[in-house]
Amino acid sequence: MSKLLEIQGLRTEFPLKGGVLKAVRCVDLELSAGETLALVGESGCGKSITAASIMRLVPPPGRIVAGSVRFQGQDLLTLNEEAMRGIRGNRIGMVFQDPMTSLNPVFNIGNQVAEGLRVHRGLSREDAEREAVAVLEEVGIPSPRERLKDYPHQLSGGMRQRVMIAMALACRPELVIADEPTTALDVTIQAQILELLDRLKSENRMGLILITHNLGIVAERAHRTAIMYAGEIVEYAETFELFKNPLHPYTRGLLASLPEFATPGGTLTTIPGSVPDLKKELIGCPFLARCPIGDDECACSAVEMKEAGPGHLVRCLKSP
Repeated sequence: MSKLLEIQGLRTEFPLKGGVLKAVRCVDLELSAGETLALVGESGCGKSITAASIMRLVPPPGRIVAGSVRFQGQDLLTLNEEAMRGIRGNRIGMVFQDPMTSLNPVFNIGNQVAEGLRVHRGLSREDAEREAVAVLEEVGIPSPRERLKDYPHQLSGGMRQRVMIAMALACRPELVIADEPTTALDVTIQAQILELLDRLKSENRMGLILITHNLGIVAERAHRTAIMYAGEIVEYAETFELFKNPLHPYTRGLLASLPEFATPGGTLTTIPGSVPDLKKELIGCPFLARCPIGDDECACSAVEMKEAGPGHLVRCLKSP
């Protein structure tokens, strides 16, 4: 498969009063057309900031300080803002985490879905409205023409999320980034949203980056999975291989916390502690304080990614 997205050495920092918060530290990822890549980790690991960095939407005072983000061979970090606006919402779509705060409460649904079509494809108001109806129908919005006049607060959570997906897909992007697209939705609606993304991805042969902390969703939907911890990718493999043979202690801890992977006695395990303070200089392995197998070597040695098998990368001194 052709490479759609290639990220190398990405670093994003936030200069704050208490120090520089290194939210994304040297991230390397790649995605092919028609593929789903899951980006997994607990809150505070840098998943959403990685997505914002790809879109060049890092909130101030954050800034991208190093690396490259190549989209179909073009480094997005070298583009001026006008060129980047031509890509956002057009060739790269984004489904944000919370549709209630991401949708504009003072504009109706029709205006918000049609805006990208008018801006990026130069459609007239009438043609953009016609396309908006079609894309709302495509994502499963009932009576889509009537919904054009509704405002976000008049829709359910599942319908708002479908509107967000419609906005992301309206211009038929080659890449969609979905940041926790099923957060706060009930299980039935979650399944519908994920099946919708899968179907549209297959029909349009687009790449999908699925950001989530739900490993059950990952197991069912993702071709490859990247495990993120403290701003770094700590393990990266085909999803089946990663679930079958997890190598990083953090990955093992995440899997052991799931009922499907519980110990024979049925006890769920937990990972003690919390993500380290990313404003502090991290020497050695950032997972060491929570790691059951770490030792003095891990405290003083830089930990680089190594290939543990074909396509299986891990950032751990003690892994096989």
